Formats: sequence, structure tokens, C-alpha cells
Amino acid sequence: MSEKFDIIIVGSGPAGSAAAYSLAKMRFNVLMVERGKYPGAKNVMGGRMYAYALNRLIPQFWKEAPVERKVVREKLTIQSEKASFTLDFMDEELREPPNSFTILRARFDPWFANKAVEAGATLVTGIRVDDLMWENKKVTGIIAGTDKIETNVVIAADGAVSLMAEKARLKKFDVKLFALGMKEIIELPEKTIEERFNLASGEGAAQLFVGNCTKEIPGGGFIYTNKTSLSVGIVIYIDKLIEKKIESHEIIREFNTNPEVARLIEGGKILEYSAHVIPEASRSELFTDGLLVAGDAGGLVVNSGLTLRGMDMAIASGVAAAETVKRAAEKNDFSKESLSYYEELLKRDFVLQDKKTFEKASEFLQNERLYTLYPEFVCRLFHRLTLVKGPKKRAFDELLEVSKGKRIQMCVDMLKAMRSI
Repeated sequence: MSEKFDIIIVGSGPAGSAAAYSLAKMRFNVLMVERGKYPGAKNVMGGRMYAYALNRLIPQFWKEAPVERKVVREKLTIQSEKASFTLDFMDEELREPPNSFTILRARFDPWFANKAVEAGATLVTGIRVDDLMWENKKVTGIIAGTDKIETNVVIAADGAVSLMAEKARLKKFDVKLFALGMKEIIELPEKTIEERFNLASGEGAAQLFVGNCTKEIPGGGFIYTNKTSLSVGIVIYIDKLIEKKIESHEIIREFNTNPEVARLIEGGKILEYSAHVIPEASRSELFTDGLLVAGDAGGLVVNSGLTLRGMDMAIASGVAAAETVKRAAEKNDFSKESLSYYEELLKRDFVLQDKKTFEKASEFLQNERLYTLYPEFVCRLFHRLTLVKGPKKRAFDELLEVSKGKRIQMCVDMLKAMRSI
């Protein structure tokens, strides 16, 4: 392939497809390169997508996109060794317009990439990009096998372990910056899912788990309801997993056998298993001469403790990258200084605003007491409140009794929580 393209996008996930779709609609000659056999073949992240960013780009996208269920029920389950406590929140305002959807990336990503193709972008699959082309310290194209393809700008949207960002020396990999996500897709009848999660037809639930489910390793579990399956998984910090010397597959196996989880997946058939890394904290630069970095490749993920967001940020960053390229093309200037407009756009939008708001969250969420002391405290308190075996104490007195000897530490952690999440 020797043709020159205006823009080359490496990766056809949400960030790459959002950039390709936006740029193609602006009449740019766009090439999107995907190493998988099809978009979504290598993308195992996700299960839930917040709708705001994509709805701005494609209004009411859910009317045509292969979404699974509209999430209207939020659950948080706190687990100790022998008990669990679940908060169950349902809000009519989450229905219209929808706040978030569950999705399956193997279905969603091809649809989104095809929208870019319909708009005029060229998609090539099954191609691994090995390196970047350089001229006078500026990125001028990509190298894929024996092919060298020139361009004005490369947009790196090649995921958390971004080879393009590494080749451009914009990213250094540190195990402390990544979490490991493991997910199983478990098939169940549609009606069974709705009965077990108390849902009406088309409605979905997102249930998060914290505490004993990760064997005292910082992280958490999740279950997302699809139409005829559940996305069930665990996210844990890799460095802590290594320290504990625990096999990752042991954790997800024990999670599935936990009584709280087992009753929800009972009778289900495992359709697939996948694992991937998640950038929990970012030290990446997002641009250089002739190159922009979008989505997971730039560490544009936020974990606030209650929400783990990546796809909405990927889409927003892809759109911002497209706007940056448009402005650079108008000036015929693709230098680092010109492309710095990208960061300005991300700061104006929610992407870097939310990154800054929750910049201390990752450090706080690695506090092991969140997964040991506090789940035990919550479950013990509600055990005492509900147990009837002789004279009862007031709720406040029970709280004082259960927190005895821990109050100073709990107050310190509470202050840190208020500053972080």
C-alpha cells in the first residue's frame, strides 16, 4: 500500500472509530488500521458505556446501535468473609434520556467502525502496525510489515498498552499504573435475567462488588446484564496481585462461587473468557509532532470507586482529536505546538476535567482497609442491628460499639475519601 492518507488512525475501538467518523464527515482522506480480524476482535474491555459522549456525536445512537440493555438499576454489594450488604438504587430519571447502556464490544465495535466507513473512511483489518515513520523528529506515517504509508497526522488509538505511544516516547510502562480486568460472558435466558435482577423488558442493571471478593487485593467485582447473558468479572491492581502471589484465575473462580454471585449466574453457560489491562493512572503525554494519542492509549480512564469510565472518554477524545486535526489542516501546521490544541479541547470538555477531579482516587482506592476493615465493619453493624436476641441497643450505640478502637483511623480515611472520590 503506497497511497498517502490525510490521517492514519491506529485502532478501531471507540476512540479510533469516533475520530475516523468525525474526520470522514469533514471530507478528510482517512485510513483506520485494525490488527484484529474485525473491529472488536481484540477489544475485551467494557460491558458498560455511558451515553453522553456518543449521543453528542450520533444523536439517539441507541435506536440503531447494537446496545444490550439500558441501565436503570445500580447496585453496590459490600462483602465480608461471611456476610454481604447490598445498596440497591433505581431512578426513573436514568431512563430518558438513558444514562448508560450495557454493550458487548464484539457487536458494538463493528457497528461503530462501519459508521466511519459509511462516512467515507477506509478500514483495513488484520494489519499490525510495527513502527512509526519519522522525518526531522516529526511523525510522518506508519510502518506495517513491508508497507510504509505516509500521512500528515497519526492518531494512536491502539489501547492501554499502546505501541504507538511507546514508539513516540510519550508513555513509559509501570505496573503500578495498571489494573487487570478479567471477564466472563455467561449465557442465561432473557426472562431469567429480568427476574433475578428485578427488571422490566429491555431494562438493565449494573452491580458492583467490593470487599472479600478480591481476597483483600484492591479492586472489585462487577456484573452487567446483557439481553441474554451476563458480563461477570473482576478488576484488581496488578502490582498488589503480584505482591500477594495469588493466581488471577483463582480470584474470578472464587468470585463466581460466592453465594451472592452464584445465585445470579446459576444455570448459566460460560460463552467466553477474556482478560486485559486497564490504565488506572496516566503519565502519558497526549501529543507530539505529527501524532495524537486518544482513549486508553493516553490513559484516559477514570475510576471514581463507583464508576469505571473509559469508553465515553475514548469517544470524546477521538472527537477532540478530529477537531484538532481539522484546525491544524487549516493552518497546514501539524507541529507539536499546533497539535497542543488537542489538550486544550480535552480540558474544556469533561475528559481532562474529570481526570483532574479524580486524580487522587487511584491512590485512595489502593487502601487495603477498603477491602478488609470496612466491609467487615458494615456487615457486622447490620448484623447487630438486625439480630434479635435479648435487649436491643439504639443504632447509634451499636455504631459506637462496632467502631470501637477504629474511630481515629476511620475519620482519617473519611477525610481522604472526601478529597479523592
